[in-house]
Amino acid sequence: LVGAAADGGDARAYAAVACAYGAVAAVALVQLLRIQARVPEYGWTTQKVFHLLNFVQNGMRAAVFALFHAVDGGKGGVGGVRVLSDVLVDAPMLLFFTTYTLLVLFWAEIFHQARSLPTERLKPCFVLANALVYLGEGGMWVAQGVHYSGGVARAARLYLAAVSLLASAGFVVYGGQLFCMLRRFPVESKGRSKKMLEVGSVTAICTLCFAGRAAAVLASEFAGGGAALDAYDRPFANALYYGLTELVPSVLVLFILRKLPPKRASAGGYEPIG
Repeated sequence: LVGAAADGGDARAYAAVACAYGAVAAVALVQLLRIQARVPEYGWTTQKVFHLLNFVQNGMRAAVFALFHAVDGGKGGVGGVRVLSDVLVDAPMLLFFTTYTLLVLFWAEIFHQARSLPTERLKPCFVLANALVYLGEGGMWVAQGVHYSGGVARAARLYLAAVSLLASAGFVVYGGQLFCMLRRFPVESKGRSKKMLEVGSVTAICTLCFAGRAAAVLASEFAGGGAALDAYDRPFANALYYGLTELVPSVLVLFILRKLPPKRASAGGYEPIG
């Protein structure tokens, strides 16, 4: 009876987390549709892609938590295939990385344009960096599918921690540079204070969430199995971990970047994110 009650409590906790992720996914989708209704003629702007990725990533994570008992499978994997559990748990994190490094790309383009620096290599570098991240993790998934190894599983977790640290560094570098550039603008410049607050806030949130994820993974790995993440029997630890490293940052950033582009923008255009 005690075990059944615990399982019931775990299921309710994961259902609550799944609902929270689903709500964020719904907000991102509604915002995407509102932006498309405002400026359908602009195609897939950075702002639209950002909200689409938020919708997909949060939707995937909601599905994983809604079915977490099956996903975790008592560490037996999905349908007895352990690597499928790793894929389902880690794939949303990869999407989270892509979603928020898109902001780094956007800020890098603004900074380079303002300094009259070339921008043509920024997008290829963004695509290449993401491709390398996905290929690295995908290669470990393939290896695990052939023969599951605890050592490779640990390497995959440490790899994602390193990826998170790189994302955090990207926000420090380009968010910090853009913030300092805005700070040097004349005080009377239109929108200066608001844009500084926006860039500074998003930089701080994303830096902390990626660095915090890396720190949590490293602490878990070096603390031993007793502090393992993504274990079904630790619902509140998982809720805290994902809440602080994904859910809350997503909510805050979507709120900060909630501004819609003006209808039928004039020749001056509009800012894709802002």
